[in-house]
Parts: sequence; structure tokens; C-alpha cells
Amino acid sequence: MILNYISNESIKYTLMKKLDDRKKGFEGKFARDQELEFKILARRNKYLGVWAAEKLGLSGKSVEEYCAEVVKSDLEEDGDMDVFRKVRKDFDDKGIAITDDELRQNMDQFLLQAKEEIIGKDNI
Repeated sequence: MILNYISNESIKYTLMKKLDDRKKGFEGKFARDQELEFKILARRNKYLGVWAAEKLGLSGKSVEEYCAEVVKSDLEEDGDMDVFRKVRKDFDDKGIAITDDELRQNMDQFLLQAKEEIIGKDNI
């Protein structure tokens, strides 16, 4: 490491402090980015749940409960296949004629909508 070749202790301390500060900055940014991604996906899933509930003929309190199920289903594994499978199964069980492409398109549309609302249209 380059610090082994620097003899002045105050310079070493300053360099190490800067490296530590930079590391903390990256860790903080990573944590904020993870939190932002979680919020965006949760909102996307809520919108998907409302849309799917409407297709399933749900109303009132049942819509809220279904949305909560969709949001919760995203915690099962990485990615969005768990959400896709849940909604796909629910449509299949009720005989709702929605193609995989339509479902994916709606997921993408709701994701974009959630991003625009949370981080702003200009930051996407």
C-alpha cells in the first residue's frame, strides 16, 4: 500500500482520514440508494396491486388487503419474479385473461410512475 512509503505521520493520518471519510460517504450513499429502491418498488407493487385487484373484481377493504399481499410477496426473493408469479397465479385462478406481456408492461409502467413520484421525472 502507498502509505508504507510515506514517512511523515501527519500526511499518513490525513490520507487515512480522507480515505475513511470517502468510505463512509460511499456507505451512506449505498444505504440511501437501497432505501430509495425499496420505496420505489413498494409503491410500484401497491399500484400493481390496485390494478390487479380491479381486474380481479375486488373492492373496498379487499383492495387494500390485496395490495398488502402484493407488496409482501416482493420480500420472498430478489427481483420481481415473486410479485409476477403471485399476480399471475391470482389471475389464472380467477380465469382473468391477461397475458404475461400485459402484466410485465403494467409492472414497468407502474415502476416508472413510482420513480417519477419519488425521485422526480428529471432524475430518471
